[in-house]
Amino acid sequence: MTIKVLLADDQALLRSAFRVLVDSEPDMRVVGEASDGARAYELTRAQRPDVVLMDIRMPGVDGLAATRMISEDPELTDVRVVILTTFEVDDYVVQSLRAGASGFLGKGAEPDEMLGAIRIAAAGEALLSPVATKGLIAKFLAQGGSTAEGGPGGAGTERLATLTGREREVLTLVAGGLSNDEIAEQLAVSPLTVKTHVNRAMAKLGARDRAQLVVIAYESGLVRPRVQ
Repeated sequence: MTIKVLLADDQALLRSAFRVLVDSEPDMRVVGEASDGARAYELTRAQRPDVVLMDIRMPGVDGLAATRMISEDPELTDVRVVILTTFEVDDYVVQSLRAGASGFLGKGAEPDEMLGAIRIAAAGEALLSPVATKGLIAKFLAQGGSTAEGGPGGAGTERLATLTGREREVLTLVAGGLSNDEIAEQLAVSPLTVKTHVNRAMAKLGARDRAQLVVIAYESGLVRPRVQ
């Protein structure tokens, strides 16, 4: 099965480099390029890519707005947006995740890392490494986070009541940046069991993916960062 990728970046040279990289893989191909957010959304509706590599800073409609447009379109629920940033923790990362992005990747990432990220996103997983998660938390606090309202799906404390005790436990560990395998080892259960709990939590909280769960966990107050 070929993974369809859309490139959205205002720098033609970068788009060209990304296209060569993606098209060199037998299991993926570029289906379109956009230099601004409006065109990215337009092409996403037309081409229905599996993954959109989205730069944030673009003229006109920026990547943040385009990501929100894609995530709010009921016909594009299967499209995953990966935000491309200059740094792993960007000023707009939290906003991007709130807008519906599945994760983010530094523009300086190695080719294999970028290709792996595309495959991870296409599989419905989220690109949130432990390092990225810590940065996300720091940015979240800097923006006055840990509120009980807002965020993906508008999840507040009352919505967490729909989760079972185990699902809340798993959500807490997800928010700590642990992978399914790491959570399984800590809870002495199988990775498949953890995945089931994660999927049920996403369904109950209206989260598109794991990245959204992290934001929900902190915005709801379920998890609070330790004061250093």
